[in-house]
Amino acid sequence: MLAFHQNWFWVAVVTSGVVGAWGLILALARRPAPRAFVYARWMALLAMGAQVGAGLVLYSRGIRPGNGFHVFYGIVIVFTFAFAYIYRAQLERRSELGYGLLLLFVMGLGLRAWSNVG
Repeated sequence: MLAFHQNWFWVAVVTSGVVGAWGLILALARRPAPRAFVYARWMALLAMGAQVGAGLVLYSRGIRPGNGFHVFYGIVIVFTFAFAYIYRAQLERRSELGYGLLLLFVMGLGLRAWSNVG
């Protein structure tokens, strides 16, 4: 599980960054989100969700990162997803912009978590 968490980080962060940037480009071009963006958005959210889930499993098994800030950023990602779920109707109004910013923010949180390992 530790190896998965260490390696899946790259998948979660890169996917979030690429799809988030795609969303911002769509928003700036004032183009509606194609169906591919909707699928990619869900893949990015699920990838980061799997990363946080693996971290929770590791934490429950007593495997702790170097400092508490790594865990803090994981918790902030969970709260960010919770607020995104609560405000999903508002996010859908301009889904390209809303989800683009959300995914870029989550990517930044993932990078901050990674920088606090060790």
